[in-house]
Amino acid sequence: MAAAPMQAEQPAVSDVRTGEVLSYAAFARRVTRAASGLRAQGLRYGDHVLVNVPLGANLPVAVHAVAWAGGVAVLGAHGVARMMITQDPFDPAAAKVDQVFSFRPVPGARPFADLLGVGSLEFGPLAGPALTVDGRRLFDNTELATDLRRLATRLVVGKDDIVISAVSEPFRGLRVIDLAMTAGAHVVVAHEPSVVGCRVLAQERRATVVVAPYDLARRLLGDPILRVVDERAVVSSLVL
Repeated sequence: MAAAPMQAEQPAVSDVRTGEVLSYAAFARRVTRAASGLRAQGLRYGDHVLVNVPLGANLPVAVHAVAWAGGVAVLGAHGVARMMITQDPFDPAAAKVDQVFSFRPVPGARPFADLLGVGSLEFGPLAGPALTVDGRRLFDNTELATDLRRLATRLVVGKDDIVISAVSEPFRGLRVIDLAMTAGAHVVVAHEPSVVGCRVLAQERRATVVVAPYDLARRLLGDPILRVVDERAVVSSLVL
């Protein structure tokens, strides 16, 4: 969010699967408007919201909208929560929620777009719980932001970088997206690419960094231009 005013219409997230490209300005607009919509629908500080959205441009929008509204994003499709944001059909017996919003038409859910029409929430919380993976350990806004800034410095990620995310696990993938956007970079979300696929994508997008699982990262080493990062590096500081 801090990078949005400076990066403006520069691309923030590209989704290889869907072809969607989300600029920093568009990201900020969607987050602040969805956060306002969540508040209007009754979300209160500390309320849990299930987020069952695959890696891509929509995942950071959903997670940050919840956090910007003061809620806690719970990555997954099961549990008890005030609301749920999804993209696929859900099991009402597994997701005990009052309201469901979906990026795609889903039985029993309202369109996510319904959250975007009630103005913007310009100032979100800078502290307090923001995210949980298992419903027990809560990650704080301050903790996550501070750690991402440290990672950007340690991994030397800057605003001129184009980062390919070859990560498939949702939390790690979200961390890669957040890391790139914290630095003002452009992150390209690939979906389980092969070594050849990664190299072709890197050449097409003029990528400078790739974050990948260990086996894939090891096989990509040696490129004189592409910096290769093991995906474990983006969560190691969180003891995960």
